[in-house]
Amino acid sequence: MHETPIGPESVAAAAQRLAPWANRTPVMQSRTLNSLCDGTVAIKCENFQRSGSFKFRGAMNAVLSLSDEARARGVVTHSSGNHGQALALAGKLLGVGVTVVSPRTAPAIKLAAIEGYGARLVLCEPTFASREEHVSREIAHHGLTLVHPFNDWSVIAGQGTAAAELIAEAGPFDVVMCPVGGSGLLAGTSLAARAASPTIRVWGAEPAAADDARRSLEAGVIHTSADPVTIADGLRSTAVGERPFSIFSRIVERIATATEPEIIAATRFVWERMKLVAEPSCAVPIATILSGAAPVKGLRVGVILSGGNVDLSALARLLAESP
Repeated sequence: MHETPIGPESVAAAAQRLAPWANRTPVMQSRTLNSLCDGTVAIKCENFQRSGSFKFRGAMNAVLSLSDEARARGVVTHSSGNHGQALALAGKLLGVGVTVVSPRTAPAIKLAAIEGYGARLVLCEPTFASREEHVSREIAHHGLTLVHPFNDWSVIAGQGTAAAELIAEAGPFDVVMCPVGGSGLLAGTSLAARAASPTIRVWGAEPAAADDARRSLEAGVIHTSADPVTIADGLRSTAVGERPFSIFSRIVERIATATEPEIIAATRFVWERMKLVAEPSCAVPIATILSGAAPVKGLRVGVILSGGNVDLSALARLLAESP
């Protein structure tokens, strides 16, 4: 594996850059969860982050890292919601024009927030190919700079600051865990863990219906998923990014998966027992802990609860239909 242009020092630099802008989110525990899994689980509540998810860290770090010329031209991204919201807010705070390409099937609450932060919203078909086609068109027509949701070195470094804070506040840990979509958070978490200790194990968690990261890690090469269908809408990426894969494939020990009923049950658990507003995507690590797919008995575990941007009407219907 080739050396990457970023390392643990990049996460530290991102933390300094983000200090005036990002919330230092709280770390919480649930006695009930600890009892059920027979371990000690500390949860980093990124649902309290600005824009409602960890994505603000990567988006803001990326925009802060751009040249004045690039900022003046504006930026573009594609996103099912959270990264788009985060980049829109970063642009609003820094006076940078933002265009977000989103699938027309993205949760309405996330699309409304993107526009609410002042970004220009461009809807596309719910396929990765359609996203990329629309982004390429925006770049060609308007000279915008792409801030990719996960395949971007500055984004990865920014995402790693969540795990760095978690470890500094509540460590040491045997394991740190986070959900996996495009894998920018997993790559950043890997860098932060290695900066803290060579013995911390790093695990990912993803829906069984979108298990491209698990298959990629096991095979040593990137595998894809064909437009996966899962309630965890933030984890519906069709493949992990080449840049984050070049990092996490050297560090991550395992990627556990959760079924759709397990994800729904974990979302209900986080809401009802932990009193936290959490979207299904960020309940996936909790789902793997509760099911035993991520065996944490006797371990100290840090988990990043990645976001809380929830379509309440859709979630209420889902929870009502589940046992």
